Amino acid sequence: MITEHTICALPEGDINYQHYAITASYRGDGRWAVRSGPFCFGADGEWDYEPSPSSRTDEWLDTHRFDEQAALRLAEEQAPLMTCNGISVAEALARGTR
Repeated sequence: MITEHTICALPEGDINYQHYAITASYRGDGRWAVRSGPFCFGADGEWDYEPSPSSRTDEWLDTHRFDEQAALRLAEEQAPLMTCNGISVAEALARGTR
């Protein structure tokens, strides 16, 4: 069973790939999280800090967990919008840092 997908708008060999990568991670019970570092994408379109498991309410989980296809779609939509240290994906691609 696949438990994680990595989506990134930079080429896989790019030195900055991991800084712009988003993961769709299986979290059990058919639910997936869309993550970037310690942040989790929510149904409201915002990235939120992911609390520790004991601090995640059912309401928080309901707005930050998706089925696999929705998680992949959201990750694909967000990948070109990522920034790192104020540098957008488009700027990173233009710099050609391989």
